[in-house]
Amino acid sequence: MKWSNYKYLILRRIVQIGLLFLYFAGNAWGWKILTGDLSSSSILQKVPLSDPFAVLQILATGATIGMNALVGAVIITLFYGLIGGRAFCSWVCPVNMVTDLANWLRRVFYLDKIERKVWASRNIRYYMLILALIVSFISGLAAFEIISPITILNRGVIFGFGAGVGFLVAIFLFDLFVLKNGWCGHVCPLGGMHALIGKFNLIRVKHNSDNCTLCMKCKNVCPEVQVLNMIGKRSESVSMAECTNCGRCVDVCDDDALKFGIRNYLSEK
Repeated sequence: MKWSNYKYLILRRIVQIGLLFLYFAGNAWGWKILTGDLSSSSILQKVPLSDPFAVLQILATGATIGMNALVGAVIITLFYGLIGGRAFCSWVCPVNMVTDLANWLRRVFYLDKIERKVWASRNIRYYMLILALIVSFISGLAAFEIISPITILNRGVIFGFGAGVGFLVAIFLFDLFVLKNGWCGHVCPLGGMHALIGKFNLIRVKHNSDNCTLCMKCKNVCPEVQVLNMIGKRSESVSMAECTNCGRCVDVCDDDALKFGIRNYLSEK
């Protein structure tokens, strides 16, 4: 494999680790570049950023939301809604590094070849999203934020890990031995939230069927394989919102059949 086959993977890791470093530096050394955490933070103490799902949970509890949090949620929603799609899950979320490692090990040790009876709908994440809001409403607490592995890992890097690291290990083992792409691809409600937000985003992976040799390398590495339903059939952009825009399919395609592009709504219609 050439280094070009890993370009988006390397860029993603730089972004993910870089963000964790900046959050850590903001707490440890007082850097003001990026302060807070992935639920609520600010850039240079001027631009607020808030997780829209966290804000929805807080609203569901009946609590009052500050203007900065609302503005931050709007900024994030507009960015991913117009441009990034579900890119948060593959370019920002630190848990992605844990689940990617599990799925890489699955391929290395051919664990996918072992027959299992485990099946789960990819719509579970949307049910979890609704459940989190209902529990937040009933309990008066932001339900998912309390147990979120994203929060556990993010704050663990910033402030130090506690017992919550066990949840991260459980997710790793779940993805490794039980269900491929189990957490990010089936369960995580934040992934479902970003899929809804990015349903109409502009940046999408495009497929050129004339170049495709049906090697299926793209489907082997895709964490949301159902979004590549056009492979071997037609030339078009990925239309499903569950695509994380991770770029792994583009990386591994040696036929130049996949690339990022701007979505063409007219041709889709």
